[in-house]
Amino acid sequence: MHTVAVLALDQVVASDLAAPVDIFGHSRLPDGRAAYRVRVCGMTPSVDTGAFLLVPPWGPAELAEADTIVVAGCADVTAPVPDAVVEALRSAAARGTRIASICSGAFILAAAGLLDGGRATTHWRAAAELAARYPAIDVDPDVLYVDNGAVLTSAGAAAGIDLCLHMIRRDYGSAVAADSARNAVVPLEREGGQAQFIVHDQPPAPRGCALEPVMRWMWDNCAAELTLDDIAAHAGMSTRTLNRHFREQTGTTPLQWLLRTRIRQAQQLLESTAHPIERIAGQVGFGSPTAFRDRFRRVVGTSPHSYRRAFRSGVAQT
Repeated sequence: MHTVAVLALDQVVASDLAAPVDIFGHSRLPDGRAAYRVRVCGMTPSVDTGAFLLVPPWGPAELAEADTIVVAGCADVTAPVPDAVVEALRSAAARGTRIASICSGAFILAAAGLLDGGRATTHWRAAAELAARYPAIDVDPDVLYVDNGAVLTSAGAAAGIDLCLHMIRRDYGSAVAADSARNAVVPLEREGGQAQFIVHDQPPAPRGCALEPVMRWMWDNCAAELTLDDIAAHAGMSTRTLNRHFREQTGTTPLQWLLRTRIRQAQQLLESTAHPIERIAGQVGFGSPTAFRDRFRRVVGTSPHSYRRAFRSGVAQT
């Protein structure tokens, strides 16, 4: 039987720990047999979760025997990773053990060097920190999970469920994975990525940066047909200088930043109003509904209609 070891360290996020235990633990094969043997493992006799004290039934020896190791996230991503954990994960990777992380567990995999040179994800709030601390990792903050074969990473706790179902489908096929999803009362596949969950209630301008005034002006005027020349004139710069400063301070161009600003405002309108998609497209500065839908899907990972269905408030403005 396939053994899944779920690693719990001090300050483990309880939901990150519970998701793989529940999903793998309740997965059944067509004949009713358990699909996995699940072991909650600790490197110490007890684990302080912050809310309660956890006494893991298994320890490092079970990590060495596992077919899959799932590393649950910890509340403090800046906490040093114990050498024993790094060594255990590196040894497991060298043996060919499949290793996955949930949410901030990616920082633990990163500390062990298991994500270097590859693509990975984590909770969107921590993605910039992961990228800054580990520049050898290609951090993608927009997806629910990343499968690199032997090493997998996921976003927040709910995305950890998506990742577990994905691994079940890899191991036993879609039928077993679909049954596990029904048992957990979740969809086998969710539409879109975690970009749709990112908070966007403020203009996306880095605080204190020299471009903040022009960024806020762009936010307030994004419905207008702004050109690069218009933006440069408002900023009091040449277009070349404006482009250079935007690259340095945001990693993108003024017009690409403007497009993302329009999408963020569209998300607000989709959540808070009953306006038709066509009207929203015009309100945020898109020349056609088709262009708006295409750009929205590229940025958010889902359609405007699906986004509204998932996030519209109970009482919307007309």
